[in-house]
Order: sequence, then C-alpha cells, then structure tokens
Amino acid sequence: MSGTGPELTPEERLLVREEEDLLARVLAALAARRPAPRREDPDLLGRLSELREQAVESTAKDLPTVFQEMGLVRAMIERPRLDPLPDPAAPYFAHLRVREGEEVRDYCLGRATFVELSQGVRVVDWRFAPVARIFYAYREGDTFEERFPGRLAEGVVEARRVVVVQGGRLRQVSTGAVTLALGAQGRWSSSRGDRAAALGGGAGTAARPGALGVGEGARGRAAPPEVTALLDREQFEALSIEAEEPLLVTGSAGSGKTTVALHRLARIAFDDPRRYPLSKLLVVVPELGLSRLAARLLEPLGLAKVAVRTLEGWSRGAFQSAFGVPPPRLTEETPPLVSRLKRHPALYAALRRRPRVAGRRAPEAWAKLRDELAELLTDRGFLGAVVDAAGGDLPTTAIEETVRHTRLQLASPLALALRGIDADRTTALDGESVDARTPDALAGTLDPEDLPVLLFLRAWRSGGAGRALAHLVVDEAEDVSLFELFVLGRQLGEARSLTVAGDEGQQTAAGFGGWTAMLAALGAERAATCRLATTYRCPAPVAAFAREVLGPLAPAEALQAGRPGVPVGRFDFPSEAHAHLFLAGAVRDLVEREPAASVAVVARGPEVARSLYRLLEDLPEARLVLDGEFSFRPGVDLTDVESVKGLEFDYVIVPDASAATYPATDEARRRLHVAVTRASHQLWVAAVGTPSPLLASLPPVSGR
Repeated sequence: MSGTGPELTPEERLLVREEEDLLARVLAALAARRPAPRREDPDLLGRLSELREQAVESTAKDLPTVFQEMGLVRAMIERPRLDPLPDPAAPYFAHLRVREGEEVRDYCLGRATFVELSQGVRVVDWRFAPVARIFYAYREGDTFEERFPGRLAEGVVEARRVVVVQGGRLRQVSTGAVTLALGAQGRWSSSRGDRAAALGGGAGTAARPGALGVGEGARGRAAPPEVTALLDREQFEALSIEAEEPLLVTGSAGSGKTTVALHRLARIAFDDPRRYPLSKLLVVVPELGLSRLAARLLEPLGLAKVAVRTLEGWSRGAFQSAFGVPPPRLTEETPPLVSRLKRHPALYAALRRRPRVAGRRAPEAWAKLRDELAELLTDRGFLGAVVDAAGGDLPTTAIEETVRHTRLQLASPLALALRGIDADRTTALDGESVDARTPDALAGTLDPEDLPVLLFLRAWRSGGAGRALAHLVVDEAEDVSLFELFVLGRQLGEARSLTVAGDEGQQTAAGFGGWTAMLAALGAERAATCRLATTYRCPAPVAAFAREVLGPLAPAEALQAGRPGVPVGRFDFPSEAHAHLFLAGAVRDLVEREPAASVAVVARGPEVARSLYRLLEDLPEARLVLDGEFSFRPGVDLTDVESVKGLEFDYVIVPDASAATYPATDEARRRLHVAVTRASHQLWVAAVGTPSPLLASLPPVSGR
C-alpha cells in the first residue's frame, strides 16, 4: 500500500468518495448504537469473593468443588455480549451494491451483523448471510437470481468492491480491474497501468507444443524426428547419451528435465525395441499428478504401454513381488518427524553398517524383517545415533515420536480383542469402527515409508536383483529416498541403463542425500551428467523471483529464462477474508475472459485450498485437487504444493505467502519455489498479515 502509482482519474476519485461516505454512515450508526459500559453483577462479584475465602479454609477434598464453582462464576462475569457489534476500527472488508427493480441497497460484508435501516446501513456476516453469495458468485454489471429465505431476489450488481479499513479510515478499494490505495503521505493512487495488477493474455501457454528448446537437433538432418527438432544444445546432448550409460539430468524448474528423460526413453525404445521392450521400461515419480502427466506425455511418443508408477504404487507392487503377499494395512499419514527419520540418509547408512544386516542371506519373510526393524525403531540408543549422524536435519524429539508411534503399531489390533462380539456393538454411530481416528487404529499397521526399508533389507541381505528392467526413469529424484533408489537399482540387474532427473532446489520431501550418494545407491556412480541451464516454462520475471526465493540455496549460476513476461504481482492483505474475496473475484473474471486458460491456486496446505474452493465451487471450471487427480483441462485447480511438482499452468496464484506459512527456512524456500515455478505465463503472490520474508525482493503492486 505504497501509494506510488498514478493519481486518480475523476471517476476513481468519485469511487473513493462513495466509499468514504458509506464508511462515515456505518461509523455514525455504530457510535449511536454503542452500548454503555457494562457494569458487573454485584451478586456475582460477591459470590466470587465468598468462594475465594472458602478456598483458603477448604480441605484438599473440597478444593476441586470450590474451584469448579469459581470457574463457573468467573465465566458468567466474563461472558461475551450477545450479538457483538462490528469493530469501528475495521467494521467491514467488502461493499456490495445491488439494484432490485427501483430499489438500491448497499451491503457491507464483515464478521458481525449490524443493521440500521434509517441510515441505509447493512453490515452482514459474510460467512453466513445469504446475500454474501452474490458478492463472490457475481461480478459488477452481472444480473443475478438467488433464492433467499422467503423470496426470490433478482437484480443487477452495481458495485462489488473489496475495501481495507484500518483505524476507522478507508485505506484501499479494489474493484477487480483497479486498486486504489491511500499512501503514507495521505495521497491516493491507482494501480492503473501496472501490468502485474491484472491477470490476462496467457491462455494456452502451459504445456505449449513446439517450445522445448531452439531446434538444435534439426541441424544437418533432412527429415529430423519431431522431438529432436525442438531441443536446445544441452537437451540434445543429453538425449544423445548411449542407451547403456546411466544419465543424471539436473536443472531448475521448467528446464525440460522431464521432457529429456521421457524422450530419451522413447529414443532408446525406438532404436532397439528387442533389447528395450515396452514391458521392461519403467517410469517412477513421487506424486500422482506427475505420473498422470508423464503417462499423457508418453502417449504421442508411442509409449502408452510403458508403466508409470508413483513411489507408493511401485513400492506396493515390489513388496508383493518380493514377499509373495500384498502389503498389510498402511497408515494414512505417518507423523512428519517419523516419516523424515525413516527416509533420511542417516538411517540408510546406519542400516548398512549394522553387523546383523550386513552380508548376504537367504530371503526372509517380511514379518521377520518387520520385527527386526521395529526393534531398531524402539531402540533409543540406535535412534539417537541416527539423529546425531543427521547433522541437525533431525531434531532429538524424533526419537520419542518414533518410539511411541512404533509401539502403537506393534500393539494387537482392537478387532482381535473384540472377536466374537456382535459387530453392531463395535461400530460407532457414524458407521466407523470404535477405534477409528484413535491411537488404537495404528495397531497392526505399517507406514508407507516402511515398505522401501523392508525391501532394502531383503535386497541388501539376499543380493537378489528382483524383476529385471531394461531401462528405468526416475523423475523428481530429489524426493526419492536412498532406500527406494537402492531397490530400484537392483531391479535393473547387472545393467545400468537408467535416467535420473531432478533438482535439489525443489526438494519437498525428506531423504535427499546428494546426487553422489543417490547415484551410488542406484549402482550408477559413473553416470554422465547434464545440467540444463535454460527454463522454457517460466518467463524471466518468474524465474528471477524464484531465484530470490531460494536465496542461499540457489545454484551459483543463474538460470536463463527463455522469454520475457509479465511482472510478478504481489498483493498484501490485512486478513484472510480480504485476500480470498479479492482472489476469488479475480479468478472468476479471468475464467470468463479466457475460458481456455489453465489456472492453479497453489496453497501451502489443503485447508486454504478448501477455503478458497468454497468461494468458487459453483463455477463448473473450478476443481479441488488434493489427491493428484488433475484433469489437465482448462479451468481452475485449487490445490497444494505437495500435489503440483512437475506440473505447469498458464496462471499460478499463491494465496498464503505469509511469514507464518513461509518463514525464512530452507524447507519453506524450497516449497515456495515449487509453487511459484509452476507458472508458464503469470504469477500472483498474496500475503495475509505479515508477508513472508521470502517476498522481500518483490515490491507490492503499485497502489497497494
């Protein structure tokens, strides 16, 4: 809210006067309604004094009763007012004006309801008031038809504005098309003319065909294959590595790592189909969204029958193949600290050093290996050594958390104790078992992170190669643990025809051990290495901002951007309600103007994504995607960082870039970097409250 943009036009000055007049009416009505200071009930105060005296003289047995009554009396004294009035310092954050026939009404959206019809004041709670739906479902100039309690409302939206009131003074007005802000010197300015202040012009830029590189592979060829005709020099050289050689492809977001890995696979399969049949090719990625995208990219290359697996899907299949039984019931969500420890390179090194594990033996049943692993995971001395070896990556609290979690899993399932009891008596009213959503539900389970460790123990002891693969592609390898890489490497048998693609700057899961250790786990220490230095996804402003986000984690050599672009837009808001209403309106407007655009609202976690989806769920184009089930169709995907790795969209909005959500930590830097680098045309970043320190290099949109 710097107030550094151009001065207001006459129309914009009129708009500010309208909003100031409305605020003056609301504040005057609130002042007239302001209640007199509440006097405390003398009877209650007297009773509280009596109880304090009794407490001094009471025995230990009587004290709990006395304290309980004191708590009840104090709660009655401190009880809040019924129907609290809006705060005069910030009574509302949005203004809606509607016309129904000849009648015009102004509604102010806030967090409390207050109506004074004699002064035309209607402040409604935006979370519950039916009229609030008009604000986030329609735009200025739209006709509406909504059924309210007792009547059908029909009319026109004449004004729809997000406003910021601080200290009882109007500070900002946003119409969607323009933002007007009051600067520190008391001067109003407009965001008019600021390219970052409006979304537009980017439909169809994501996953654009023919834009992989600069056509290096077309040189000297009379009829080049369509893929090599698109590559730049680094991409072409990576594609040219002999099929028998392992290859590591690194590069920042949008540099073509996935493209190179999949097209190398296509070239290998085409050149020698007998040695590299489709049935012996495998692509492994961390997340479901990327697996769906990889499968789509393989289809036009003639590789639709190539298996594409997520890490969890692969580990489940490998477990059944290795042990002859499907995996037992897995926990839905491992505690974060336990997951980090089970995927950490320090645990991998510790298990390789243990005498009871080293050496080759005959394959063992999974239950025996599980017992041995459980013994280690409840051994505080062993876990302490792992934490120490992690060099600060793991907190000491991970020890007790792992011990507690493992012991709950080792307990006998409640179902065994209740065997023989009528099923109706062991089912709760909601239809779930009596132990659902309780610690008892962990009994008899494994974590998804346990499967690769058990597979590693088996492979390390037996030396077995497992199912033979002709060529393996591991994409987003920075999120693949050494346990998973070791077992995947064994599936290659004696051959080492593989392609590993990744970028340490985009690590979002624990377990990255460095490229040297990862190649060693795969048995590919002598892999050729190619670093892609140009991003073809992100325009220059997004690439530059992404580098600033990484800060000390950024590679020494800056990534080259393949094209210019629209400046990144940063928007600061005092509350989540301001941000969500503003962003929802902007998204609706964009979808109407550019129906072919792909838009991603990428939140740090699922709750913010769900909250924004509730404002947009009436749009047929809006989709809540928290499970990786992306359709890759035009529209709006409301999702989270965990789900979008490897994907790209025309427009990306980060709605929650606050200091609390993205502090100045390595993990936060990497996750925000992943979010912002999904944008192929334009990026908006919204901060609620105190902005993230990672936004320091990005000034707010002029006029805000």
